[in-house]
Amino acid sequence: MNVKSLVSSRVAVATGLVLALGWGVSAHASATGPRTTIGKASDVVTHRSGGSGAVAACSQEVLGVSAVKEPADSEDARHLLLTVQNAGDKKCNLYRYPLVRLGAGRTTAPVIKESDPNPGVPVTLAPGEEAYAALLVNGPMDEYEAKSITLSLQGRKPGSRAGKPIDVPMPVETLYANDYQRVTYWTTAPGFALDFIMSK
Repeated sequence: MNVKSLVSSRVAVATGLVLALGWGVSAHASATGPRTTIGKASDVVTHRSGGSGAVAACSQEVLGVSAVKEPADSEDARHLLLTVQNAGDKKCNLYRYPLVRLGAGRTTAPVIKESDPNPGVPVTLAPGEEAYAALLVNGPMDEYEAKSITLSLQGRKPGSRAGKPIDVPMPVETLYANDYQRVTYWTTAPGFALDFIMSK
């Protein structure tokens, strides 16, 4: 099954998004799931901004966050789609890629470098808009049990962070992760992100 079919057949995100506040996480209802824009580099660029100083970095205070299996009916949870939604009332910028940790005390998932179609340019989200990153959980090597997903946002300057870490709701009770895990850059086209992990 190709990525286009996987994305177009995916059901809306169960239970909506989660709004991460500065001191924890609370439910943020969403009537609709992520847009199923089919991924091409040209689609992504049109949703990006040059990063004007007037646009702040997105933080946990304004983002709703979710994680779902891809495809939704898969038996395992090797391929995940991370979704963030701007629940604030102003535009904000997502820089580079999410810093994701599977399990307490684990290292950050390495990024798939070729997954950025427009290097150096942030993804700008207007209120209500969504962005996506695809996460490959494991590969052919020894696994460990992960009971949590932690996502941190990058700031404008490389090496900086925007806001506090976010506890992402688990799509399954336990993930079986290992050092083969990888994450993509942020994008506004979920199919584009998934294309980098579904064949792995």
